[in-house]
Amino acid sequence: MQAIPSEFLAIDRKQRARLPSYHIPTRPPEERVCDFNDIVLPLDEETARFEASRCIHCPDPAPCVQACPAHNDIPSAMWLIEEGKFLEAAQLYRQTSSLPEICGRVCPHEKLCQNSCVQNHYDEPVLTGLLEAFVTDYERRYRKIHPREPRIPHRQPVAVVGAGPAGLACAEQLSRLGYRVTIFDAKPRPGGLLLYGIPNFKLPKDVVLERIDDILAAGVKFVGNTFIGRDKTIDDLFAEGFEAVFIGVGTGIDAPMKVPGADLPGVYQGTEFLIRTNVAEEFLPQGMEKITGIGRRVVVIGGGDTASDCLRTAVRMGAQHVTCLYRRTEKEMPGGKKDRELARQEGATFQFLTQPVRFLPGEDGRLKAVECVRMELGEPDESGRRRPIPIEGSNFILEADTAVLAIGYWPDPTIGETTPDLETRKWGLIVTDPETGATSRAGVFAGGDAVTGPDLVVTAMVAGRKAAQAIDAYLQAKTR
Repeated sequence: MQAIPSEFLAIDRKQRARLPSYHIPTRPPEERVCDFNDIVLPLDEETARFEASRCIHCPDPAPCVQACPAHNDIPSAMWLIEEGKFLEAAQLYRQTSSLPEICGRVCPHEKLCQNSCVQNHYDEPVLTGLLEAFVTDYERRYRKIHPREPRIPHRQPVAVVGAGPAGLACAEQLSRLGYRVTIFDAKPRPGGLLLYGIPNFKLPKDVVLERIDDILAAGVKFVGNTFIGRDKTIDDLFAEGFEAVFIGVGTGIDAPMKVPGADLPGVYQGTEFLIRTNVAEEFLPQGMEKITGIGRRVVVIGGGDTASDCLRTAVRMGAQHVTCLYRRTEKEMPGGKKDRELARQEGATFQFLTQPVRFLPGEDGRLKAVECVRMELGEPDESGRRRPIPIEGSNFILEADTAVLAIGYWPDPTIGETTPDLETRKWGLIVTDPETGATSRAGVFAGGDAVTGPDLVVTAMVAGRKAAQAIDAYLQAKTR
């Protein structure tokens, strides 16, 4: 990316505030579809300083800070970046966020901090997410990130169930407070959604693994291939000597599609498809193998970010015709507009008001085609979106070698079913105190998607941090 001339940095701040922002710099679509590498081009220092200088430093409470679930001090970070104090800016982010290098990449900034930026009234918002990632990458490159010494070492042992954003954040905070933390996860490696659900071109695996290494280097232990609720229970963890438990298992069960042929070879659930195409073989769960071929024609059913990730993955796998089928219009799609636009740039197409009703096999028994029906929108349903209604006689056949079902996620009810006195609600979501994460079971706390249903990485991370403070208060009260 071409650097911003240094003379721009001397322009009066009010004039700079009205200069156009650079959009997120990405590799050309025709280049990036050839690999799974990060599509975002790195900023240089001068460009980062210029972009940060567009911040007008709103008085407290700044809208961007209020819109950030972690309440990062974004105006102060922008000032530090403008001054070239990149390491100080990175440390500022780490005061309120356990995963700034990750949230800087995967947060929907266009809905959060950037959406609230006052610069929207003039032109484009300050690219706060890109700058957050820039300074934390800079810190990683130029100064080793040392684990912080715990305030009071060798406190009580605490178990964290789930190694995703909520669990990692909770473990990191508890470790800083001196607790002996062990994370249990059903997968062989920690990371959860960050490692197993988000493609490398969107969140490079080395960024995730380096942050996990930081947390493990601080003394946190990890036990993989252990499904809590099946291999051992919450009661077993207490019997082993853990004095508190945090549950951050997310919502990892793909919503089923109850139509004929959904179990045909060549029809994949979204999570399985992303794991088997995006994760290195040494990280794969036991019994899983890489998908090596998906054919020429791929359809992805769904309208969320997972659907966009699957579309973009299929393009990189070599499919020539990649189509998203969604039963409502684009206006009702829950996924981010940015990811859909990237998918379109890379060659994916969308068919709206389209609902699969049957998956059809070929002579070899594998998927050959999808029977669909056209839809129209009726009155709003319980979600507030207009209800899709099939149009009689509008059925048609769409050839497909592979279909991916990315229609949503459910929580796994196993922990709720195997833990006495743990209150759950619809689909097995865990009931907690919204401020502390405390559950109905003494000593058990929970946070993230297992409590709220599918949400953002940053909200899960914040929930884990809050729960760590509540666990600290609970255990200190026990020892008095």
